[in-house]
Amino acid sequence: MEKFRPWLPYLVIVGLLVIIAVPCIIAYQFFGAVRDFTTGGVNRVNEMADSVGTQVANVLHPTPTVIPDPITIVHQVRSLARLETIQYSIEKIITAESGQGPFGFLFGDKLIFVAHGTVIAGVDLEKLSPDDLRTKDGVLYVRLPSAEVLNYSLDNEKSYIYNRDTGLFTRGNQNLETEARQAAEQEILNAALEDGILKQAQVNAESYMLRLLLNLGFPEVIFEGVAATN
Repeated sequence: MEKFRPWLPYLVIVGLLVIIAVPCIIAYQFFGAVRDFTTGGVNRVNEMADSVGTQVANVLHPTPTVIPDPITIVHQVRSLARLETIQYSIEKIITAESGQGPFGFLFGDKLIFVAHGTVIAGVDLEKLSPDDLRTKDGVLYVRLPSAEVLNYSLDNEKSYIYNRDTGLFTRGNQNLETEARQAAEQEILNAALEDGILKQAQVNAESYMLRLLLNLGFPEVIFEGVAATN
């Protein structure tokens, strides 16, 4: 009679577990690899789609590139003795249009430009000559140069196109914005002049020079007229 082996059932169980576990492990590794491949493929497809979308967006809406010329030419250098005495900050709304009329909806171009600019006025002390200063009985008589606009310009950071409408069959007038900016500069200057910027600049210049000359030791200063200009 064959001797009973008590460990035999355990050996059989271990064998069965090995037979079951090995295919499961292989299947798990296989499906894991398939999953990783599929996920990676989807990610690569998404990355390619994003890249293509970015390239299309760059073609349709290109980012401007500004490349300044490395060569600089200085035409003139001269000293200035300008006394800035007042500054106006002005906003103007400019409407510029072209191709308007019965067929404006087809070939027209119209924009609304919001312009912000500054106008600076004062006197040019370089125009002051020795003949414009004289003393009599301890009094200093001064004839200052007449006030003038020293600078006026648009503030490009604050100025912008509020709206633009182009016809169905036109790409717009390329020079329309330039013309609107030029008109805006002139209108800003006109507004400051109409408001009396030169008169106030003259008053401010005399007030400043009065304090300066009194501090230099002159007991009394009188301004008379304006200096002759060449």
